Amino acid sequence: MNDDELRQALTVREAYMAQLDMLTQQVQLLQISVEEAARARDTLKNIKDAKEGDEILIPIGAASFIPAKVSSTGTAIIGVGNRISVEKSVDDAVAYMKASVDEISAALKKAVDTLNEVETAARNLTAAINQESQRRQ
Repeated sequence: MNDDELRQALTVREAYMAQLDMLTQQVQLLQISVEEAARARDTLKNIKDAKEGDEILIPIGAASFIPAKVSSTGTAIIGVGNRISVEKSVDDAVAYMKASVDEISAALKKAVDTLNEVETAARNLTAAINQESQRRQ
């Protein structure tokens, strides 16, 4: 490896590191989104299975819940994106949230796969750079 190739390899490694940081953040955000959508799906299922007057726990975030009495199990208002919410039957809301969990989980898998590929490429390039540095000493 000549000096120009070594400089290019170092530049590429820096790009890999920046990409790894971005992908790590993306994976973390997707994990949070999956957990949030799954929690909403599970809460909707609990409401669906409840009877009017039953007391259930409603998650409010940060592992916190409030007790609430069910007054209706027929409909739910759910966010569908871009700060828009719609009223759906609880069955449709559960199906919508299940589809959301599946979609986000698929995106998470792709992000993790890409992260692993970039990690492997960065590790291999770092090994080659280290080997060249040792050879030059």
